[in-house]
Amino acid sequence: MWELTKSFRFEAAHSLSGTTFGAASEEIHGHSFRAEVTVRGTPDPETGMVVDLGLLQRAIEDVRLVLDHKFLNKIEALGKPTLENLSRFVWERLQHIGKLTRVSIHRDSCSESCTYYGPQG
Repeated sequence: MWELTKSFRFEAAHSLSGTTFGAASEEIHGHSFRAEVTVRGTPDPETGMVVDLGLLQRAIEDVRLVLDHKFLNKIEALGKPTLENLSRFVWERLQHIGKLTRVSIHRDSCSESCTYYGPQG
């Protein structure tokens, strides 16, 4: 069994109310995000790959364009723009590429990350 991970970056702004950070979080502010998408499987006997990295890159680019340099609060399908919802949002848009095992969203400047393992049950 193999796991293949591809990363991408995006810059985005958001505003979060109801946190213990108070006004600092409620004001519009931005972050540099790093996302990691991990697919698990056995390499195809013909290609030798778990997933074609070109196809994975195209799918990731579609998601990145939705998020990059955007105000996340305006992306209706995202919901409240938290790390948790970002990881789920990316998962839902990439689940067709293969057996996803996790999607992680990192805010390295804040030393924070969140990993989503998909729907349970």
